[in-house]
Amino acid sequence: MSHTATLPDTSRRLWLTAASAAGGAGIVATSLPFVVSMAPSERARAFGAPVEVDVGPIKPGELQTVEWRGKPVWVLRRTTEMLETLRSHDDLLSDPQSGRRGQQPDYARNDLRSVKPDIAVLVAICTHLGCIPTFRPEPGASDLGASWPGGFFCPCHGSKFDFAGRVFKNVPAPSNLEVPPHHYIGESKLLIGEGPRA
Repeated sequence: MSHTATLPDTSRRLWLTAASAAGGAGIVATSLPFVVSMAPSERARAFGAPVEVDVGPIKPGELQTVEWRGKPVWVLRRTTEMLETLRSHDDLLSDPQSGRRGQQPDYARNDLRSVKPDIAVLVAICTHLGCIPTFRPEPGASDLGASWPGGFFCPCHGSKFDFAGRVFKNVPAPSNLEVPPHHYIGESKLLIGEGPRA
């Protein structure tokens, strides 16, 4: 009685290995988008979180826009001339002393509406109907009048704001631009979205 040795079927084994690998790859490929979709997007992560801004590179007279809570926020480094104009046109403003509550934190309730004199931090949304004003730094611009000291102009309905975000008289906007909570976490690092810790 003779016994014949059976050799393993390598082609079948190869096919099973390939099928297993393809199936595993398919599971990974289909599950990856699902797992990624569960992770919050950059926008969602930034929606309520404070935003850090390096104000060091911002030159005098320059305006930088960042996003915080889905809103544009301006960071303006004011020049010496801009600061001087802020002290010379209170008679043109509706609320020059920022007396209305809720428009700025208490630590920014001053002539310049800021923590540091040269840096203004303002929510870039007109308080009339929510348009975004344009930066119009040139004093006496022909389309804004000889008394225009420079600031922000809302092209939607003509509201005007100075370099501290204070609203002019006789325009549709009822109040000054909002100053968001913010504080400095270093000489040139600004954190928008959180006030100073007590």
